[in-house]
Amino acid sequence: MRGAGFLAIWSDVEAQDLTDYRHWLTREHTTERVTTRGFLAVRVFRAARDDIHRFFILYELDTPEVLDGAAYMARLNAPTPWSQRIMPKLGNFMRGGGVMVARTGRGEGATIMALRIETLPADAQKLAEALVACDGVAAVQIGATDEARTSVPTAEKGMRKDEGFFAGLLLIEALDVASLQAALQQARAIAPDILGRASEPEVYQGMFALEARIADFG
Repeated sequence: MRGAGFLAIWSDVEAQDLTDYRHWLTREHTTERVTTRGFLAVRVFRAARDDIHRFFILYELDTPEVLDGAAYMARLNAPTPWSQRIMPKLGNFMRGGGVMVARTGRGEGATIMALRIETLPADAQKLAEALVACDGVAAVQIGATDEARTSVPTAEKGMRKDEGFFAGLLLIEALDVASLQAALQQARAIAPDILGRASEPEVYQGMFALEARIADFG
């Protein structure tokens, strides 16, 4: 990621809506988002589990100010017919964005953990560097959520159920699941106060990615 801002979204999809959701996400919604001023790229991941269809979406933003900027607000207040059909069906919806306060590593890992954290580390960069030093870890990012910018009432927000707030994002990207699990254990050892109040440490696999510079082609 190159931008200073981020937007992170989790949601569950029922089996009967899965095809419609995936087509909406990859054929319309993400293109609409990354062609909005200030959006640089998107990566979509799916939870590696059989009991539920859970997705994590990470948008890269130029700056956190994009979150309540005029261009994005215009999108959120004019949802497409397809979005109007999909949005009310999304379960366990969590959404938050803000500024990336720490980032280290090289490249991107296809196997990740995206943890919602309630306590931000005192030295975020130090924690990120400790975790990226683990074998098989490609990158680590830590973001601080801006509640004011992500809680602005919009037409889209009104179509969904209540969205919970989380203080930050801890993203660990690895080459494989074993490396990811080892990094998680390291995180628990060196930052128990943070991991103790984090969301469930689910493994996600990369599913789709799109950059703004190529979104208008194809």
